[in-house]
Amino acid sequence: MSNFGRVLIVGAAGQVGRELQRSFADAGEIICRDRESVDLAVEDEVRELVRSTSPDLILNAAAYTAVDRAESEPEVAMAINAAAPRVLAQEAHRRDILLVHYSTDYVFDGSKQGPWLETDQPNPLSVYGASKLAGEEAIRQVGGKYLIFRTSWVYGPHGNNFLLTMLRLGRERDRLNIVDDQIGAPTTSIELADATRTIVDGSLSGKFGSTQDWAGLYHMTCAGSTTWYGFAREIFNRAQDLLDGRKPKISPIASTDYPTPAKRPFNSTLSNEKLHTKFAVRLCSWEAALGEVLIELSGAKNRSL
Repeated sequence: MSNFGRVLIVGAAGQVGRELQRSFADAGEIICRDRESVDLAVEDEVRELVRSTSPDLILNAAAYTAVDRAESEPEVAMAINAAAPRVLAQEAHRRDILLVHYSTDYVFDGSKQGPWLETDQPNPLSVYGASKLAGEEAIRQVGGKYLIFRTSWVYGPHGNNFLLTMLRLGRERDRLNIVDDQIGAPTTSIELADATRTIVDGSLSGKFGSTQDWAGLYHMTCAGSTTWYGFAREIFNRAQDLLDGRKPKISPIASTDYPTPAKRPFNSTLSNEKLHTKFAVRLCSWEAALGEVLIELSGAKNRSL
């Protein structure tokens, strides 16, 4: 494994940020920053963050991810998801270092019948999706050494996510209604962080050629796809020890039966072929990745007993 010197992880307290701390633990001096120490909505603070820490690699796992709240806070979403990445890209370019940034499947409108390609035209349905797309475009305009990984339905053993919400509700309720007409690929923070480390190692060591050979946008999700209902069903079938013996009855519903401020795409499955072709990296199936997280959560529960 490579040593990169000073590695700045922005959004280090989030679910992806925490796993990046683990996967890059031996990569050099790890500098962790989150919302407690820098206001990403203030461009001068973002610029000063990079200049004061003088990193050799920037991993940006920070984002405004409150999809529904973004509809009423578009300025904040744009500041954190678009303006802050632009500043990080500018500072990375000035230092000639790599910036890794994560984007979202919600840049697409969900109208395609198959997996979305990096070359497909984005058309976000929400403020959140639009702000993340603006962040991608800002980084591309700056150029230099950058990797943008679009991912989807991110969850893991830490933070606020669908899995942990389902486990909590499963212990509290006998019945749940879950949307069954939105399709995507649940992707764990663990798989994202480990794949990121592999790709960064190879890119900066020259394994994948010069910067112009590998810099750019890639889709990175676990393999396969399901609906939120299918995801929930798998969780409840496999997490009995985490549900205190309970198993709620779940019913599939349409998106129209569960209205939200932000509109979601019906199909946001992403093709990972470009990622595999360039870096020979494939994330495991979403089912296998779920099992990995459930094992970690079960271990944590047993250690606390």
